[in-house]
Amino acid sequence: MRAFAELLDRLSLTPSRNAKLTLVRDYLRETPDPHRGWALAALTGDLTFDAAKPTFIRKAIEARMDPQLFWWSYDYVGDLAEAVSLCWPRRPGANREPDLAEVVEGLRDASRAEVQGLIEGWLDALPDPRERWALLKLMTRELRVGLTARLAKRAAAEMGGVDPAEIEELWHALHPPYEDLFAWLEGRSEKPSSENPGRFRPVMLAQAIDEAVDFARLDPADYAAEWKWDGIRVQAVHEGGVRRLYTRTGDDISRTFPDILGALEREGVLDGELLVVRDGRVASFADLQQRLNRKAVDAKLLAAYPAGIRAYDLLQEGEEDLRPLPFAERRQRLEAFVAREASPRIDLSPMQPFDTWADLTQLRASPPAGDAQIAEGVMLKRWDSIYEAGRPKGPWFKWKRDPFLVDAVLMYAQRGHGKRSSFYSDYTFGVWCDDPLGKRVLTPVGKAYFGFTDEELKQIDKFVRDHTVERFGPVRAVRAEPHAGLVFEVAFEGLQRSSRHKSGVAMRFPRISRIRWDKPPGEADELATLERLLERMEAR
Repeated sequence: MRAFAELLDRLSLTPSRNAKLTLVRDYLRETPDPHRGWALAALTGDLTFDAAKPTFIRKAIEARMDPQLFWWSYDYVGDLAEAVSLCWPRRPGANREPDLAEVVEGLRDASRAEVQGLIEGWLDALPDPRERWALLKLMTRELRVGLTARLAKRAAAEMGGVDPAEIEELWHALHPPYEDLFAWLEGRSEKPSSENPGRFRPVMLAQAIDEAVDFARLDPADYAAEWKWDGIRVQAVHEGGVRRLYTRTGDDISRTFPDILGALEREGVLDGELLVVRDGRVASFADLQQRLNRKAVDAKLLAAYPAGIRAYDLLQEGEEDLRPLPFAERRQRLEAFVAREASPRIDLSPMQPFDTWADLTQLRASPPAGDAQIAEGVMLKRWDSIYEAGRPKGPWFKWKRDPFLVDAVLMYAQRGHGKRSSFYSDYTFGVWCDDPLGKRVLTPVGKAYFGFTDEELKQIDKFVRDHTVERFGPVRAVRAEPHAGLVFEVAFEGLQRSSRHKSGVAMRFPRISRIRWDKPPGEADELATLERLLERMEAR
């Protein structure tokens, strides 16, 4: 566990993406099997422990120390694993530290009745709080070290000197602890086969465009334009009789969308956007959220929120890999493929003709009525671009519409996690409205935990500590009055109605755009402003 704990500790304290990549690559190179394979599975989110739940950690610590004393400690630290690792009162007797493979295999095989005993024994055997923290983070599958699964796979690719896309395409044919993968990366065996039906293909991503720079050097005649739809990017696979639906990161969501799988009649691989579509029109992202992250769906949900794919690209047709073909040819093949499918659940993302960048600018700013009003912006794709994994420079660009902005007042704050566990970094903000008695009050409309610098975080944290007026467990209510409080300029992508929020509205992707130290809270926006904006969105 020591090497794994050291890796997690250094990752959590390292802000640089390249430095994190180097740390993981070196760990995989220096650590023997099967430990490095289990570590890679943990970093990519591919470890599951059916019987291990966070409640066993709470029961274990409450059996060892005064529960109230622990919860005061937890409230101060802000993270369950870190609080337990620091507070744990070890009992003498354990003289052998468990290794990573022993912990993983123990948790995978344990029954619910055995988990708490295993946790207590391992915590007693681990002398360093960092090792205890790593053990508990591993068990809860909440590493929170600022590392994506894609970056972890890239580290494995760098270790073996191979293209990261090769790892991505192999991934769904591999199983932890990946000994066949490491044998290939170290030149000890042949490359594992990726020819498993229904496999995931690494996706091609777009760069954000800088219109002030890129338009001057690019020829509009070289590019096709289409809307950037407000759903989630998916890959629909029908291959060798196997049907799968993947997210852009390769997560298999097939079980949640049986209606999509049933629509895949012809063998091929579609790249597109998953949306809720009613009577041929795209519904809001809020409707799609009703279908996401569910373990099971019933007939009522399928009927109320019918899912569909708006197809962008065709990666494979039958047994033919189309990715080496230029986009113009793949688009022609896609149009014919979708026409032959003739499914109400699969349609085309239409091309948007334009001659000049000025034309495209106007189109992006004022899309025509209909589905395009729901789009997030536009996509640009070179007609001659092949489909290559990753985010290559030049072939594809995304140009999102400008976000909406609102001035809101900070109402509540909570400590963050990981390296932010000592700071109040999660903020709930609100806008003004009238209560039933006609009194002007704040009502919460959103939460955000990014969009500010480390220096600004320290300043906001001090404001929260200096202006706390009430405590609700780990949450702090701060002073928020017309003449005393802190105003945030909040950027967001859209609004939706929400019965779960007291205000009746919820923001899409809210983040702090800037801190308005200069603005009195009384001058922040009104709920009526958001309601009028939502009405305009719904009328489109």
